[in-house]
Amino acid sequence: MSDVVRCGLIQCSNPINDESRPVAEIVEAMVEKHIPLIRQAGEAGVQILCLQEIFNGPYFCPSQDARWYAAAESVPGPTTDRIAKICAEYEMAVVVPVYEKAMRGVYYNTCAVYDADGTYLGKYRKQHIPQVAGFWEKFFFRPGDGGYPVFKTRYATIGVYICYDRHFPEGARCLGLNGAEIVFNPSATVAGLSQYLWKLEQPAHAVANGYYVGAINRVGTEGPWNIGKFYGSSYFANPRGQFVAEGSEDNDEVVVADLDLSMIDEVRNTWQFYRDRRPDAYDEIHNK
Repeated sequence: MSDVVRCGLIQCSNPINDESRPVAEIVEAMVEKHIPLIRQAGEAGVQILCLQEIFNGPYFCPSQDARWYAAAESVPGPTTDRIAKICAEYEMAVVVPVYEKAMRGVYYNTCAVYDADGTYLGKYRKQHIPQVAGFWEKFFFRPGDGGYPVFKTRYATIGVYICYDRHFPEGARCLGLNGAEIVFNPSATVAGLSQYLWKLEQPAHAVANGYYVGAINRVGTEGPWNIGKFYGSSYFANPRGQFVAEGSEDNDEVVVADLDLSMIDEVRNTWQFYRDRRPDAYDEIHNK
């Protein structure tokens, strides 16, 4: 197996910014808009692909409107299976972020992970749920209950962190300790709130844990909420914290990078952060 894995990120704007349209119509339009971009990634030889947070719809959390519960479905489910089937045509593993309905009244912000042959590998549920102006996620999502799993795809072992999770180094460390070589962070974040952190935190996670990070953000301004501009700028960072590939702030696009997994051992052999950890000295974390 080659040490070099070609990975891709898709950043995409919402095609229907009209609150009066049926939820199912808005969701389907977003899926249809992604399909050509997914095929573009496959034709470019991407082996592992990640889509943006709740890829099949707008970022509806600025509202508190219960109509958006209609966008939720089981995971795995019809949308995640549909995307995985397309990706399998190209032997491409994929991370598919959707709104999950686990049972009546129980919803999660979830990523389904599929291997290159379309096999469902498992899911990650967003652990950290914000409730600040414009991001009323606690009206729609429960905190995740599945820990920090990693998924052994045909090409690499990957982990997933979702949007607001990226502000918490503890989970990022857990993913590394669990064996992640690449961590994907699908997001929906706007200028003026966290843009100055966008290129600080996740390269820092990459350095602290000696793995690659793929950070995805959507683009455009979504109505009717107009909480700000989603500034794209999706990127890959290597275990040294260097940017390998970057997307624009405004365009729908596929960001592609060749990630050399041999760099992980090279960096970890130099910076022995895992060897020199002191879990016996971290009781304060568990007691507060």
